[in-house]
Amino acid sequence: MNPYFTEADFSVFEIDGLAPRMAALKERIQPKFAEIGSEISTFLTALLQEPVFVHIAKHARRTVHPPDETWVAFSTNKRGYKAHPHFQVGLRQSHLFIWFALIYECKQKSLFSKQLQERLDKVWPTLPLHFALSQDHTRPEFTRIQDLEQTQVINILQRLEKVKKAEFLCGLVVPREEAVRWSKSTFIAKVEETYRQLEPLYQLSFSLSESSR
Repeated sequence: MNPYFTEADFSVFEIDGLAPRMAALKERIQPKFAEIGSEISTFLTALLQEPVFVHIAKHARRTVHPPDETWVAFSTNKRGYKAHPHFQVGLRQSHLFIWFALIYECKQKSLFSKQLQERLDKVWPTLPLHFALSQDHTRPEFTRIQDLEQTQVINILQRLEKVKKAEFLCGLVVPREEAVRWSKSTFIAKVEETYRQLEPLYQLSFSLSESSR
């Protein structure tokens, strides 16, 4: 079995310097994102019943510090993803992540927070306990759902509603040593399975106001 993401891919984040690391990302990682992007976007288009577009992170704003992670995002907006609920697949040196994401620029954070709090008893128990939650896409820290009390989840959602820079990312985090054992077909299957399980969260971003799409 040939692994899809290799040790060499994860080791890109050990390269010093912005230009050398970006060159390695463009050579090693971004072609794989482009390769899987069309397949995953086709799956999400069928799942969400609307066109989904591929956005590969370019890290164009960086001028000094090299990126500690990279990703490909999937959004129903053709021009961008940061201001919209979206899905991500990406790598850090330590792990691979498969997220549903509302980052700081997302317009629907407040709506999503209210919706999920109202339906928390029904929606939250449907998420696998091994899924993780992150409050900042720029940092490696995350918490497993199994380690969160309901009051902690409510606090996270209330902060998401009130704090402009607050974020919400939920999904599967896979340690590097496991991810390098996945073939391409295993990887795609894991992504699709994860997005099916996260789709109810995505829908909470819109169900009060379809016009906001």
